[in-house]
Amino acid sequence: MSAETGAAAAGEKPSYKGWAGIRRAFGTPSALSMAVFGFGCGLPFLPIASLTLSTRLRDAGLDLHEIGLISLASFFYLFKFLWAPLLDRYVFLPLGLLGRRRSWLLAAQAGVALGLGALAFVRPELGVMPLVGWVLFTSFAGATQDSVVDAYRIEIAPANAQAALAATYTLGYRIGLILGGAGALYLADFAGWTAAYLGMAALMALPLLATLLSREPAAPETSVQRRIDFLGAFWQPFSSFFRNNGVVFGVVLLLFVGLFKFPDQVIGVMAGPFYLDSGYSKADIATVSKLYGIWAGIGGAFLGGVCVAAFGFRRMLLVAALGVALSNLAFLLMANHPSEIWAFYAAITADNVAQGFAGTTLVAFMSSLTDRDFTATQFALMVSLANLPGKFAGGLSGYLVEASSYATFFTLSALTVVPTLLLLAWLWRRIREPGAASPGD
Repeated sequence: MSAETGAAAAGEKPSYKGWAGIRRAFGTPSALSMAVFGFGCGLPFLPIASLTLSTRLRDAGLDLHEIGLISLASFFYLFKFLWAPLLDRYVFLPLGLLGRRRSWLLAAQAGVALGLGALAFVRPELGVMPLVGWVLFTSFAGATQDSVVDAYRIEIAPANAQAALAATYTLGYRIGLILGGAGALYLADFAGWTAAYLGMAALMALPLLATLLSREPAAPETSVQRRIDFLGAFWQPFSSFFRNNGVVFGVVLLLFVGLFKFPDQVIGVMAGPFYLDSGYSKADIATVSKLYGIWAGIGGAFLGGVCVAAFGFRRMLLVAALGVALSNLAFLLMANHPSEIWAFYAAITADNVAQGFAGTTLVAFMSSLTDRDFTATQFALMVSLANLPGKFAGGLSGYLVEASSYATFFTLSALTVVPTLLLLAWLWRRIREPGAASPGD
């Protein structure tokens, strides 16, 4: 008899904490599904919203300011909370037999595959409008996929298994990033951009198959959910957030979440062009940034999880914010030592470890702020806010680089942590640690 079976026979809920809990969680039926769903969510992100796209555009001869502006076409990832209530409430009727979650998930995954396939045949050097149109389409499908997967994870397993399922999702997501980043760049270097994007479109068959084979989670049964009408599905998640936190505290929390990763995100669009302009090949970028870098990020994420569990949110939020900002200065090594591979490895190590650490810390913090009745919509809102300011600033970053230099740009990006630190100072005594009572209790 397994430990989980024995616990169930004794009337106890199985524990998913520690190394034994992680091993047990990997044996649950939904764990593999979440890993494949994570893969599907991670695969299209870089090709339509970050380094792979910007590298392709620079390779086609576009100017930096054009690349920065085109990156804004993936903005649907920033606003997925706007239609998340519809995903919570309604079934996608053409696929209604699959159920509420799987119908939307299959439609979104098919949309991602179609969009990536179409992007394989656009020629940005002949005109960017077809590319922008398909990036818009694919980002909408990808953002919808993300929202549905988050909701699926919450509903498919009890609360004490959520951390374990999030771990399997993260593993799949990171593998998707490797193939959407390093894999696409390798293919582009040896076979061209058409083959790279067609290869990624074909890989979406894996999450599509997982959706067909997975079971539909039970619909929410809380009394609050049953009372929600069409309009209430949009306003109640937001009113609940401010009712639970208060207006002033709630606004400051959202500002803090929105600015937390700003120093890292503001340099994201310029990363690919900077690597090329520093004398590195697409194969170098794939190996160091999108292969080695992903595993460095996984190490940082694991470290962040251990530290949050050991020391709580507040001190780790401070460490993470400082780490994200200071890691930007590591790119000065590359600016001062172009084409030297050791400088590339050093900068990517600092940047990705800091990113992984900060990502885990922020996700844990945001999860503690959500109302269980509106988890999907509130979490989507905070994820969008965590990316919105940096995304818009990144769209204009090309102008700053062209007006000054990469070294000046990285230095100024590190200084943007100051507003985040000021907000954290105000929040310091008001942040509720896990298991602690609220300040007013």
